[in-house]
Amino acid sequence: MKPLGSSLFPFAFAFLFSFFWATWAHTHENFQQCLTLGSENSSSISKVIYTPSNSSYSSVLQFSIQNPRFSTPATPKPLVILTPSHVSHIQAAINCSQTHGMQIRVRSGGHDLEGLSYVSDVPFVLIDLIDLRSISVDAENSTAWVQAGATIGELYYRVAEKSRTLGFPAGITSTVGVGGHFSGGGYGTLLRKYGLAADNIIDAQLIDVKGRILDRASMGEDLFWAIRGGGGGNFGIVLSWKIKLVHVPSTVTVFTVNRNLEQNATKLVHRWQYLTAKLHEDLFVRVSLTSVNSSQEGKRTIQASFESLYLGGIDELLPMMKQSFPELGLVREDCIEMSWIESILYFADFRSGESLDVLLNRIPPTRNYFKAKSDYVQEPIPELGLEGIWQRFYEKDGETGLIVLTPYGGRMSEISESATPFPHRAGNINKVFYAVFWEEEETAASERYISWIRRLYSYMAPYVSKSPRAAYVNYRDLDLGTNGKGNTSYRRASIWGNKYFKNNFNRLVHVKTIVDPANFFRNEQSIPPFSSGWKKRGD
Repeated sequence: MKPLGSSLFPFAFAFLFSFFWATWAHTHENFQQCLTLGSENSSSISKVIYTPSNSSYSSVLQFSIQNPRFSTPATPKPLVILTPSHVSHIQAAINCSQTHGMQIRVRSGGHDLEGLSYVSDVPFVLIDLIDLRSISVDAENSTAWVQAGATIGELYYRVAEKSRTLGFPAGITSTVGVGGHFSGGGYGTLLRKYGLAADNIIDAQLIDVKGRILDRASMGEDLFWAIRGGGGGNFGIVLSWKIKLVHVPSTVTVFTVNRNLEQNATKLVHRWQYLTAKLHEDLFVRVSLTSVNSSQEGKRTIQASFESLYLGGIDELLPMMKQSFPELGLVREDCIEMSWIESILYFADFRSGESLDVLLNRIPPTRNYFKAKSDYVQEPIPELGLEGIWQRFYEKDGETGLIVLTPYGGRMSEISESATPFPHRAGNINKVFYAVFWEEEETAASERYISWIRRLYSYMAPYVSKSPRAAYVNYRDLDLGTNGKGNTSYRRASIWGNKYFKNNFNRLVHVKTIVDPANFFRNEQSIPPFSSGWKKRGD
């Protein structure tokens, strides 16, 4: 005979479970009512609220999920999705979430590498800024206002409509949302000439935890400093950015030169490290490393792709490359002259001759499962170290691996580490982006590929920055550490925080303590407010 307690347990559990959901359903209903009553546009807000009972809920949620890893049946889903069309909708969501004890996550493009902009383990509301995407370009004054829900592709397109000699130093992937991209720094092919996107922001509009709409003057310079590189989702919800557009020549030159191991790729990559940060600031040459099929049947080799943007014509580029990097063997036939906006399509791997309209497409051509990590290199990796990388690419799970080495120097070496929260400036010769991609849906496949990239990352430890081993916050990586549930300790958060922000982490905590002392805007890697009590207790 079973003990009496064990026979009652299933009934007790079922009772508690049904009680929990009945209680939550009541709270859920009150929350939606709060949204409707709390918005100045109460009639319109009902049209932008989606719950699991809505037929459009799934399609709205899935539309901006860029990594299928975070789109499984087991992935926690938002209880409510809000796609605000008016500022008052966001203000109501902030107020009602606090009133009813719910967290919020804010999504602009959905490219958060750990899915934190639309996934949470606690009851949460997703504010998707997809309908706040207006862009106003003032070509005469070389500025633009861009709402946080716009993509960088849409921004580039609107700038090019007004001028072919204005550009902006942001990323290459056109579907990335400007909200998170600018908040974490944002870099692309113009970083050696003009720095990061965050370095070229001159104003912003933000809704704080009290629902106030603040601009640079009213938020103060400390908060304005923090949102330009301190990472998304920390201090409030950025509505829009005012950016300083930069000059680009009417003609630029691009090239891609591929070299495999049989074509001296190891020595070329090794040599590239010594010169790349010293090149003229108008010249950007990055290296992408992949495993490809060899000319020998059944074998594989490593391919190094040298991809370049030069802010000028071929006749200026060729002698410059011949003097600085003759080993690459660049010839005129490798080079293509085009406009700067066309170079955006070139680096994004769109087909030659593709219409600029593809920049308006918010859906990427493919969506593969992936895991990514980052590093910074301060001393050239020796040839032996590079050969160790090649060995890991030869492993079965490394065949879809990718490493991109982005050059530093130029403007990046001139800006102070403390000018913005983004600290990775002088002293770095390149930034490393690691990724591995897969198509299999099984959990076991994900574990295999993630294990592979973690082993590669571990192998790279001797060759990258130390104390701390730095990382880029826009390549969010929960392997670096996470906050505890609820309010985390400063000590625990600093484990990952110092890697992203180095000495700027303390100032970010100070700003957070002032603007969001109750830590309403939080996630697994959000800046915590400081409290001596938390520091003593830990997590």
